[in-house]
Amino acid sequence: MTTTLPVPLPARVLLLGSGELGKEVVIALQRYGCTVIACDSYGNAPAMQVADESRVFDMSDPQALREVLDSVDVDLIVPEVEAIATDELSAYEERGVRVVPNAFAVQATMDRQRIRNLAASLPGVHTSAFRFARSEAELAAALDEVGYPAFVKPTMSSSGHGQSRVTGPEQAASAWAHAEEDARATTGVVIVEEGVDFDYEITLLTVRSWDAASGSVVTSFCAPIGHRQEGGDYVESWQPMAMSESALEGARQMAKAVTDALAEAGNGPCLGIFGVEFFVKGDDVWFSELSPRPHDTGMVTMVTQAQSEFELHARAILGLPVSTAQSTPGASAVIKSTSAVDIPVYNGVARALETADIVRIFGKPVSRAGRRVGVVATTASTPKEARVIARRAAAGITIDDASAPSA
Repeated sequence: MTTTLPVPLPARVLLLGSGELGKEVVIALQRYGCTVIACDSYGNAPAMQVADESRVFDMSDPQALREVLDSVDVDLIVPEVEAIATDELSAYEERGVRVVPNAFAVQATMDRQRIRNLAASLPGVHTSAFRFARSEAELAAALDEVGYPAFVKPTMSSSGHGQSRVTGPEQAASAWAHAEEDARATTGVVIVEEGVDFDYEITLLTVRSWDAASGSVVTSFCAPIGHRQEGGDYVESWQPMAMSESALEGARQMAKAVTDALAEAGNGPCLGIFGVEFFVKGDDVWFSELSPRPHDTGMVTMVTQAQSEFELHARAILGLPVSTAQSTPGASAVIKSTSAVDIPVYNGVARALETADIVRIFGKPVSRAGRRVGVVATTASTPKEARVIARRAAAGITIDDASAPSA
């Protein structure tokens, strides 16, 4: 397909997925005059609250997605979640509508089976041992091959949904059931990953952008982001993560190899930001996962970089100049609900802002305990100091239910 870069502005964008990351992408795109139509499975999702238009439908339903795609006239289709009928995107890409980063990349990265097989096939890209299973019996056999401890994950999911840490064969049945019941979308396949003995894990935000001077796509990297997870879901992140030059160079080479492969196998320039996750032990680095969009751990860049990951994504997909330079160390910590709430009231925001740089309340319905509903981010002279400030500020924000009867 032929792509004009930079993209003529104002552009029309269809955003598939309207979570908190999409909300920031909408804001960044609108600063360049773009009109954004935000889509999700429920109304008034975070990105819909700031978008120009919205659509509510099941994005994993091919017919429903096809009907929406047929009803809009857009220049770019920008996926933000995993649960999308990705095969439909290829047809629209063939008609000349650009999919970000491209339809193949979206299909490959939103299915752990495809992206892991692709990464493992590339020279110089190291992954942990892995197997795929299509039944409880196959899962038990795969666990015996990979060894214990291991992680069982749905092939289409994120933020720890459906993930289990398995330490013995007696846990195979419950791991299979959890993957089937809690996945973002059910594929009937799980991945079994070797439990790597790592020191820490990072997200390396990798940007493919258009360089007008050379007339070519270039790859650049943000400073590495360290993060801590609980149950597979991020709870804090910090930038930069201290690591050896050898480990950082290894991560950069692997991130470029995988994103280049996605570009070569698909159509178009394959522009945008990729959240590439790695396990690190000393100088050894293992590729873990890749998201073709801003990453939740990258919300820390809202305070650490002049161009946040959302600004970088918007600029890159539009063919505009980017800079991944970091301006200061910083950290982020999430705000989670402790229970389901009908009408949330957030307390402690003013107190949090006495020490933190920003507080972002996502505007999600507080539908269950443990749901991520906001984030705090702050800068400091060191990442360690920033982590302490961010954690304390986030912990001080509580949620009441305005609909609950008073005592």
